[in-house]
Amino acid sequence: MRRSFIVVIGSIPLIGPFAREVCRLLLNFLFPGSQKYWEGRYARGKDSGNGSRGELREYKASVINAFVRTNNILSVIELGCGDGGQLALAEYPRYIGLDVSPTAIDLCKGNFTLDNTKRFYYIEDPLCVDLLADIIEWRSDLALSLDVIFHLISDDVYQSYLRGLFDLAIRYVIIYSSNVDEKQFYQTRKREFTRWVSRNAADWQLAEKIVNPYSSVTNSSFYIYQKVKL
Repeated sequence: MRRSFIVVIGSIPLIGPFAREVCRLLLNFLFPGSQKYWEGRYARGKDSGNGSRGELREYKASVINAFVRTNNILSVIELGCGDGGQLALAEYPRYIGLDVSPTAIDLCKGNFTLDNTKRFYYIEDPLCVDLLADIIEWRSDLALSLDVIFHLISDDVYQSYLRGLFDLAIRYVIIYSSNVDEKQFYQTRKREFTRWVSRNAADWQLAEKIVNPYSSVTNSSFYIYQKVKL
């Protein structure tokens, strides 16, 4: 709704670009912060978004489930599990889900209460994500980041998140995200995360990029990183 309004404003001759930028800055000023935004969203009964339902959810599940089977993945940790909508289609031997929204974690615990292969934990301070690797039992064969990176508005949280994501992974990291730099627009701020990885995670290499067949509805693709020996 907000983005559609900005598009309409921006199409007005002469004043369009200026008005569009003013609207964007106003919305950004009103943004409560990522943690408050997502907690408020889940508390109001909304879900994790378009990427966690319909054909996109099925597509992501098919790619990750096949990867888990092919590479004998025994444990998976996800940084930003949301409400568990995507997880409902997952086929993981053992799973840990982390999120900054206590409501989302409660939803996941309720939805998977009879599944003892899954555990969920609330991250109270997103700036401390990079310290989670100290919890040895959380380190997993595969670390997942699905539709999260472009929602990390704060530079400090972005840095902490990526460090934690790679530190928690033993063998592989799978990121599903856009990979371009764009200005913040309310709850989104697209980032070229591959540049961060090349500069800060020298013991990881991009093994595969899977271009999304649904590029008409999303800018996200799969980026699969593998740990290498130096």
